[in-house]
Amino acid sequence: MKVDVDFAICESNGLCAGAAPAVFDLDEDDNLHVLNDRVTPDNEDQVHEAVRQCPRRAISLTD
Repeated sequence: MKVDVDFAICESNGLCAGAAPAVFDLDEDDNLHVLNDRVTPDNEDQVHEAVRQCPRRAISLTD
């Protein structure tokens, strides 16, 4: 699986970075960056939590 962020609707509020800091990061200008777009057994729970917490539903998972 792969993480996909729709940056057109992302508000960069950082909930995803809090849930999965190894996958998402906010820079000092509050721009969201995907550090690792691959879902692995090590980050799967955190990525699913980040998807669940996103208030704009900007994060999705693709095969």
